Amino acid sequence: MLQITEKASEMIKLYLKDREEAPSIRLMLNEGGCSGPSVGMVLDESTDKDVSFQEHGITVVVDKEFLEQIKPVTIDFVSTPMGEGFQISSNLPKPANACGSCAGCCSS
Repeated sequence: MLQITEKASEMIKLYLKDREEAPSIRLMLNEGGCSGPSVGMVLDESTDKDVSFQEHGITVVVDKEFLEQIKPVTIDFVSTPMGEGFQISSNLPKPANACGSCAGCCSS
């Protein structure tokens, strides 16, 4: 249902290492962007509407209803010629009109 790769785990722990308390990582809907909605990550606390996961010593929380829309989820850390960062793979449906371009105009 939720997987964090070794590399993503290392990078999350590096980011959190100087914090007194390691907060939870929340998976949430990021509605902006050129390719339509995506799954994003923020630091947050758990609520009674969440499911909580422990993977590699990292706590990830996600709203129960949102989880049903996106599972399974894999959090990875990737390096490409364009840069590096976290990559979240999920079953979040992509809208039909998302062109994947930030050029300002999408044609169907």
